[in-house]
Amino acid sequence: MLSLPPRVNPVVVGVLIVGLLSLFVPTYVTLSEEVWNNDAHGHGPLILGVSLWLLWHDRLRILDGEPRPDLLSGFALLALGLLVHVAGHSQGINMFTTLAQPIVFGACLLLLHGWQALRRAWFPLFFMLFMVPLPEVAVQAITMPLKQAVSWATEWLLYVAGYPIARSGVTLSIGPYQLLVADACSGMNSLLTLESLGLLYMRLMNYQSRWRNTLLAIAIVPTSFIANVTRVIILVLVTYHQGDEVGQGFVHSFSGLVLFTVSLVSIYFIDRVLGLWFKAPQGAQP
Repeated sequence: MLSLPPRVNPVVVGVLIVGLLSLFVPTYVTLSEEVWNNDAHGHGPLILGVSLWLLWHDRLRILDGEPRPDLLSGFALLALGLLVHVAGHSQGINMFTTLAQPIVFGACLLLLHGWQALRRAWFPLFFMLFMVPLPEVAVQAITMPLKQAVSWATEWLLYVAGYPIARSGVTLSIGPYQLLVADACSGMNSLLTLESLGLLYMRLMNYQSRWRNTLLAIAIVPTSFIANVTRVIILVLVTYHQGDEVGQGFVHSFSGLVLFTVSLVSIYFIDRVLGLWFKAPQGAQP
């Protein structure tokens, strides 16, 4: 049975939910047509679903205690969120319409229950930020150095292994083949996805040590890079030994699964190692 804390008016909650659905369902339709249908932002629906599930799952804890609505701060934050939302829709900027969601959700919590509810709901609201599409200029500024680093690491490792490989920028030449390290292989997209999964993992494990959480979050960055280098090496070797048709066919798609498998296994291994020095987890919250 769906339940709410006794001090919370279910009618008010129902009105807020209907209002949020009316405001953001059109946004989700637009995002599904323009943003979530590509590899770069395909994790958006997952982030949204997990955030909403966490908000509902933790509703009793979030809305616990005596309600102390802050109308001034709540309406001010709501006005800011609606302004960002309107600006995004009017100018066709999906980043703004997506960013407006955690702002408006936070404003609703302030109006409904006060600052204590907003503080308790910080993680699902922060988690929503991972579905915000970044500006293309910022993505390209980060992607190019990552592609250069992945290309260099791949060339060096295969050269040490004795393969006839050379590099020009982000283009790798091995035998009669030339392979361009594309944006998808830079690690930018997988880094954001893996960072969000890592934070969710820590949230579910409910570790009490801030140092353990911090080190685990930081470890995701080199883990993502290593996984992407592994992916590119596999594609290069398959192309060299089996030909371009094989390397760019099923193996190219399958390599994405390899990337996440390597990353998640590495994160779990790092977590186990950190567990040797830090206090054992308290277990996920009920």
